[in-house]
Amino acid sequence: MLISELRNVMKPVKAGLWLLLFLSLCCFALFAQTRKILVETDSDELVKDLQSASSQVRVVAVTKANAMAEIADADAFVGSITPAEVRAGKKLKWVQIMSAGAEGVLFKSGGNDLRDSQIVLTNNKIVQGIEIADHAFAMLLMLSRDLYTFYDNKQHELWQPPRPFPGIELNGRTALVIGVGGIGMQIATRAWAFGMNVVGVDPEDKPFSPFLKKVVKPDQLDEVLPEADVIFVSAPHTPKSNKMVGAREFELMKKDAYFIAVSRGGLYDMSGLVKALDSKRLAGAGVDVTDPEPLPKGHPLWKFPNVVITPHVAGRSDKDRARMVGTIKENIQRFVDGKPLVNVVDKQKGY
Repeated sequence: MLISELRNVMKPVKAGLWLLLFLSLCCFALFAQTRKILVETDSDELVKDLQSASSQVRVVAVTKANAMAEIADADAFVGSITPAEVRAGKKLKWVQIMSAGAEGVLFKSGGNDLRDSQIVLTNNKIVQGIEIADHAFAMLLMLSRDLYTFYDNKQHELWQPPRPFPGIELNGRTALVIGVGGIGMQIATRAWAFGMNVVGVDPEDKPFSPFLKKVVKPDQLDEVLPEADVIFVSAPHTPKSNKMVGAREFELMKKDAYFIAVSRGGLYDMSGLVKALDSKRLAGAGVDVTDPEPLPKGHPLWKFPNVVITPHVAGRSDKDRARMVGTIKENIQRFVDGKPLVNVVDKQKGY
């Protein structure tokens, strides 16, 4: 009788223990599936935004001061990772950079750890193309319409229409776009809309586009440079593209051409640009990127009135951050779900 009663008492206890064990296993499994993602930021708002992408991730804000202490068990890293952090991140499977250019974490990082690893690298290419293309044309129009002269006149309250007017029409002119990727195609589209004949330079085979008259390989750059009225530099900075517009290329440019650089300063030779402006071969230049950067005080480029210089801000706008964060959030969801990530960088090519 007593044994029977004990059995009846123990039944709910056993059931409760089994339930507790089941719940513990579920929690353990859920914790085991949670991915740790480090984000190089001091913004609580950004961390909260990225955390909202998935309940299966734990987003941890880090700085260079404490990243090494957190990276050993991290699954992913958002920011400019260093070779030392790559070596310490034994579990890392994915690195997302905020910019379109990947040279800072690849060939200019001081090591090849990321390049030679199995870690997937993604960037924000295409996302920043819209405002960078707008910026490129803002600089071109300031030059081609002689607006820099009128801006200076305004400072002196001077109403002085020039005779003859030095501004040119873009319609019918030739635009050469070096680098027809996410940024370059946006530039090509705008150039076409202005009635320009657009020639692209790119190492990759490009599908037909009504905005491009033709696309040639980088080894044909010298052939098409003399045809161009405007040269846009929008290619990524890689070991192969480094200084691809050198002193010789500036000498091949058409007299009174315009030079616009909006991707990276390492693609063109600064002394060659200064010489082309000093000799009045070029009608003007617009640069958002320089080498060295920042452009130091006293540099000869500052002295030219027909040069527009902006401090690497072409990729900024009122909408760019939302697109950049949106790309990262999409990749977080894909990372958790085991799906292919977007904007994957070919680490050997550098773009």
